[in-house]
This record gives sequence, structure tokens and C-alpha cells, in this order.
Amino acid sequence: MDTTKRYDLVGIGIGPFNLGMAALADESEVDAIYFDQKEEFNWHPGMLIDGADLQVPFLADLVTIADPKSPYTFINYLHEHDRLYQFYFFNKLDIPRKEYNAYTRWVASNLSNCFFGKRVIDVNYAEERECYTVTIEDVKTRRSDDIQAKHVVLGTGSVPNIPQGFESYPLEDVLHTNHYLFHEKELKKSKSVTVVGSGQSAAEVFYDLLHDQEQYGYQINWLTRSAGFFQLESAKLGQEVFSPDYVSYFHGLSFDDRKDALSTLGTLRKGIDPSTLKNIYHLLYHRSSEKPLDVMIQPLAEVNGVEKSEGHYELSCRQWQEDNEFDVKTEKIVLATGYKPHFPEWFKRIENEIEWEDEKRFKVERDQQLVFKDGRMNHIFSLTNLDHSHGTGATNLALSVERNKRVLNAVAGKSLFKVNTNTVFQQFSSKKR
Repeated sequence: MDTTKRYDLVGIGIGPFNLGMAALADESEVDAIYFDQKEEFNWHPGMLIDGADLQVPFLADLVTIADPKSPYTFINYLHEHDRLYQFYFFNKLDIPRKEYNAYTRWVASNLSNCFFGKRVIDVNYAEERECYTVTIEDVKTRRSDDIQAKHVVLGTGSVPNIPQGFESYPLEDVLHTNHYLFHEKELKKSKSVTVVGSGQSAAEVFYDLLHDQEQYGYQINWLTRSAGFFQLESAKLGQEVFSPDYVSYFHGLSFDDRKDALSTLGTLRKGIDPSTLKNIYHLLYHRSSEKPLDVMIQPLAEVNGVEKSEGHYELSCRQWQEDNEFDVKTEKIVLATGYKPHFPEWFKRIENEIEWEDEKRFKVERDQQLVFKDGRMNHIFSLTNLDHSHGTGATNLALSVERNKRVLNAVAGKSLFKVNTNTVFQQFSSKKR
């Protein structure tokens, strides 16, 4: 870290998105540096359940779609760790979540432009110098330094979304799926566990609990307000919405049309992997042939509140289709209630300097730069809160590589990486091109 020079780009937060950009920048002429307050890279360690796979093919690693010859590809990771033959015989496009985490940690450890244990506490724009001053604080020593950069990329990701009323209870009793493995033993030693939610994380936690239920003897509830436990749309033409062509089409729609389009793509965004649902059903079927199941699976159920009683919790629920209220008693609660965007404190200071599409969603250009009212040429790019501007693939790992290419091209002022077009067989617009 050189405090005397001006970097082309400073990245704030090092999740998979910014880590992938750092890997691409490392092989390019863009002088970029990235910071994260965590002591080391670790991808959702609380959800690295045995047997859980990534939901995208291994080609959606940190760099391959931009640069297959990069030393930071997943294939090169396998090569460096003498696992190519094992992966060949594994014969799957998907890779285990644990191995994806090991791969990303390996990339992070080999990059000299990524600094951990460093918290970004402020960002200020100096118009006269045409750069940003980024203030970095060492998490351990509390020493602060200033870094100069022409551009900034915000990759602070998301934080668990905890429903109102659930946040005040002990973490060992009421927890988000993000902390599941950290409290797995306490959960499985209880008399009853309730999972709330119906996405992939909810299904993986429910299956893990179901798998060990006979060993520990707890009762399991699975509740969701959704109309059912639906699978992720896996048809190949359907998957083409996770393409640069669809993102460009989506970005060109009006704000209202984009909001409407998002509501129609639910099964592509929030469904459960078909293999996970199949495994759950098979286990339920085999168990039920021997004795009654101590399991309740309830869709159409809103969970509207929770109260602590002696030795257990009571969930206030409503079957919204019947308009019928009921209670569920449980010792432990696992919330699979998703995530919400996380923005640092300093971001509030620039809220009036940028354009917004509504009270929560800022305006974003195709290459992820925020739109400043003063028209400045020193950009802040966002990798967070992009659903409304870039569509259902805003959190897709493969499309994150495409976004990273565009950011680095914009920073360099030229085409360092080829921007892909005509990537799908269908067309989304009927207008002549």
C-alpha cells in the first residue's frame, strides 16, 4: 500500500465480486487496490454444509469468462493442488461450496493488491484534484492512512435480513442461516427447530436437519409465506436471462418496466435447486415408510411475530390464503430470510449528490457507475443494490465477471477486456438493431 501515489481504483469490500475484479486487475494495466475489514477472505462460512454445491457451473469462477488464460481460474487452482484428475472423475459442472471457498481463499492469498484487516472509514471527493481520498483504518492498531484514487468501486455486499421483532433474542436460539454452522450443535441438541423461508439456503438447512433428525430426535418445522416450495427454473433457454444480452435489454427499460420484469422472474431468482428438493422428498419418503414423521412443512404461512415463553418460543403465523391464524411452538429458529444491501456510513453523505430512481434505489449506468448530479468524470462504481438496474442476474457469479470487465474498461478508458454480445440464441427486444 503506497500512500504517496494516486491509484486508478480503490475497491471497498472484498467479496467474490471485488475479489474477481482484483484478480483481473492484477493482470492488467489498471493500478487497483482493495480493502476489507475482515482478517481474511472467507465466503459464507456459516453455510458451507457438507454436500452443498454451488448453483452455477465452475466456469463462473472469478475470471474465466473474462480471461480463460488467467492464473486465477478454478482449473488452474485444481492444477496447482493436484486435483484435476479427481475433478475429471467427479464429472460435474457444479462444484462443492466448500471447494469454491477454498478456491477463492487461494486466489486472495496470491493477490498483492488485496488488504485485509483494513476498514474504509471515509471517502471524500476533491474536485480540484480530480480524485477521491479514501481513509483506511487498521482494525487492530486503529492507525489510519489516506489513499488517493481516481475512481472507487463499492463492493460492501449485503447483510442478513432479520425480520422486525426477531433481532433481540439470543443468537444461539434465533439465528440467520448465515450463522447456521456456527450453532449447528446447539440446534441439533434441542427438542424442536423451525426453519423460516423457502429459498436454497432454507432447503439446505432443512435437509441437513432432516438428515440428522433420527440421531438427535428433534422435531422440525419448515414454514414459508410463499405459495409453495418451488424449484429453480433450470431450462436452458430460461437461464439465458443470466446473460450480458439480457442485462443490456433490461437496463434499457424504464424503471417501472424493470420493476414489473423482476416480479415475473421469481423462479429464476429464488427457487430451490431441483436436486435438493429431490433429496428432501426421497428422505421424507423413506422415513415415512417406517413410522410417522415428526415434521411439519407449511407453505402459505406468514410468520408475523415471535414471543419467548418458558423453555420455547411461540411464532405467530397466518395462513394467508385461508386467513387463518395459528401458533407454532419451537425451541430454536433458523431464519432463511435473505439479505439486504449494506452501505457504509460515509455513503450517506453523498446521497444528495447522486440521482435516484426511487427512495431506495439509485440510478446506475450500464457499467455500474453511479450518476452524479455534477457530471464528474471520477466515478464511484457499485457492485451492490443492482437488481433494479441490472436485473435478476445482479448477484449471479458469472455475470459478476462481465460487470468487472466493464468497470476495468471504464477505468482504463479503453477496451482491456472484450465485452460480450450475441451471447444467447433468443432475442429480447423486437426493435430493429
